[in-house]
Amino acid sequence: MNINGKVALITGASKGIGQAIAYELARCGIRRLILVARNYQRLNQVAADIRQMGVEAIPLLIDLTAQREVSVIMAQAWRDYGAIDLLINCAGVAHQTPFLRSRASHVQQEMDTNVMGMYAVTSLIARRMVSRRSGTIVNVSSLMGKIAAPTMATYSATKFAIVGFTHALRLELAPHNIKVMTLLPSLTDTDMAKDLQKFRGVIPVTAEQVARACLEGLSRDSPEVLVGWQSHLAVWCSRLSPRLLEQILKFTAPRHLLYAR
Repeated sequence: MNINGKVALITGASKGIGQAIAYELARCGIRRLILVARNYQRLNQVAADIRQMGVEAIPLLIDLTAQREVSVIMAQAWRDYGAIDLLINCAGVAHQTPFLRSRASHVQQEMDTNVMGMYAVTSLIARRMVSRRSGTIVNVSSLMGKIAAPTMATYSATKFAIVGFTHALRLELAPHNIKVMTLLPSLTDTDMAKDLQKFRGVIPVTAEQVARACLEGLSRDSPEVLVGWQSHLAVWCSRLSPRLLEQILKFTAPRHLLYAR
């Protein structure tokens, strides 16, 4: 995809990977960015930064778990700001805890934001892209969408769901000239990651690295983009020796969480 002169909508744009992708798109020639998040103060700051780079930025305060609100605001955005060429679904939440100690409210929040929020936005934008026979969709999953990790069961479940959803969507929308990509970063140094207990030996990548990988994937029309050498190594290990990988995951997992009662 050539992003020059295009319009992009990014969810989860107020911080972390979403913010980094927004800045990278602005640097690389995007014409207009529609920025979606729940934190209006941070969202406005990101929009102001992007305008300083000479790119039009529109902040939209949306709670993706409120599907009726999403439907109304997405329709208005398409009408007021023109056709969206690139959709990047980046919004997500994570709660880390052993499954037996998990809270239903946390599980519901992860499902509502990571899966249903992505579904709500994508269903509205994809239909309009199909009518134009043009567009690209990027769904941000995680390495945990390929390799489940202890203490992250429900988060992994949502990220596996995103991988499957994206793969199916890629096949379904290809006849309509819509390209669909999965972005799979490993542990990324963001505000969300700071609240997680680290797996021993895992080296975080930066949000900027993820953003650059996203743009490289777009330029090549890649169906799937892994970020970080450890991601590639882990995926290869899962294919060649899944039992070995399981032992590594058990050994590197936060032990005080894994064996807590």
